[in-house]
Amino acid sequence: MKQKTLAIMLLFVIVGVAACAALVYCVIVPELGMDLASQNNGEFMYLYKPWLIFILGTALPVAAALVISVVIAVNIMKNRSFCRANAKLMGVISILAAADTAYFFIGNIIFLFRNMSHPGVMIFSMITCIAGAVVTVIAAALSHYAYKAAALKEQCDLTI
Repeated sequence: MKQKTLAIMLLFVIVGVAACAALVYCVIVPELGMDLASQNNGEFMYLYKPWLIFILGTALPVAAALVISVVIAVNIMKNRSFCRANAKLMGVISILAAADTAYFFIGNIIFLFRNMSHPGVMIFSMITCIAGAVVTVIAAALSHYAYKAAALKEQCDLTI
């Protein structure tokens, strides 16, 4: 597969993920939250806004990571796959994933201790935290390998 084709496919995947994220954050989360809050004659309606703001706060690092992913894809399209810039950008994505995971975990604990959540929600949210940790480690590993590849490429470029 040609590098330009790979980069275009990567851009399509990024756009697809962005569309899915927009659907989840703009439609599904508010609607599902409203449905859950209005159950039992609106008993949990006071929890809707704090939880909505908290969940929407997780969208900021996701959006930033998607923008950075577009920059990486453009670099790949320009035949700069293994460069220090891409390695650094992957490191930034790793940091964003770690920060988002920590925010989500700490926020869930705060809501639990303030009696604004249920222990079952906390247990279920651990699955999301584990997924966030996996993304963090994968992005960090890709960043590390991209740095190594960039160093090898620079060394090869100097020998020729």
